[in-house]
Amino acid sequence: MEALFDPFEVVFVQRALWGGVLVSLICALAGTWVVLRGMAFLGDAMSHGMLPGVAVASLLGGSLFVGAALAAVAMALGVTALNRSPRLSQDTSIGLLFVGMLSAGVIIVSHSGSFAVDLTGFLFGDVLAVRERDLLLLALALLAALVIAVGGHRSFVALAFDPRKATTLGLAPRAAHAAMLGLVTLAVVASFHVVGTLLVFGLLIAPPAAAAIWARSIPAIMVGAALLGAASTFVGLLVSWHWGTAAGASISATAVALFFVSVASSRARPLLGALRRTRAADSPPAPIPAHERSNVS
Repeated sequence: MEALFDPFEVVFVQRALWGGVLVSLICALAGTWVVLRGMAFLGDAMSHGMLPGVAVASLLGGSLFVGAALAAVAMALGVTALNRSPRLSQDTSIGLLFVGMLSAGVIIVSHSGSFAVDLTGFLFGDVLAVRERDLLLLALALLAALVIAVGGHRSFVALAFDPRKATTLGLAPRAAHAAMLGLVTLAVVASFHVVGTLLVFGLLIAPPAAAAIWARSIPAIMVGAALLGAASTFVGLLVSWHWGTAAGASISATAVALFFVSVASSRARPLLGALRRTRAADSPPAPIPAHERSNVS
């Protein structure tokens, strides 16, 4: 048991745990809608589309967080604008913006020789370097995500399952889509400096997808995703501590592993139920007690 809790006696590991838990909560709120609406490609494109903003902010000596936020907002606005064209599908719009933003970021990076460490941190994050200020920003981001998720819940549900009905009910599907896009943007921007853009996708998709297999309602998916994300953070930090692996990658790998465990369990459950029924049918009937046999006779 000491091996489970010894790492968390270190201050920077404690901050990493709290940071990972806060990120898990934010990603649970946003990732649930990403999974339900099939917007996984958008989440991936959004995370990589922040590179130009991070690169420019680093060159100017500004805040990487602000640069990432501005780039992500530009990406979200571009997706929203292109979606209004009836001749372009959503995947086409996202793909074009994804390639364009990523190319711009690589061009900016290629003109500077000082991005080796910063770019690695952007891609893979450094959860063990989370500071108290980062925890405050994550807490504020979680509060904002809660406000968006609660305020837009009814519109999000209608948009996810029947956009035409959302229009009939006067729920403004375009505004709801923009708000949902803002929620995803908030999750990606708030999380990238903790687990990196290549790995935030794991916490955004894997826990909600794993919870959706078992949950019967949208709030249950969110709660399950939050619990699985927090568990992934705890286990990932333990693996990183004892095996010397990258902390952010260990957290995301744990989240993906839990998803596959959930899938395997859901597929094994009907087989186990059928096996129990077969055994029950093949087993001989229980003997009747002596006093009951006398009553029957």
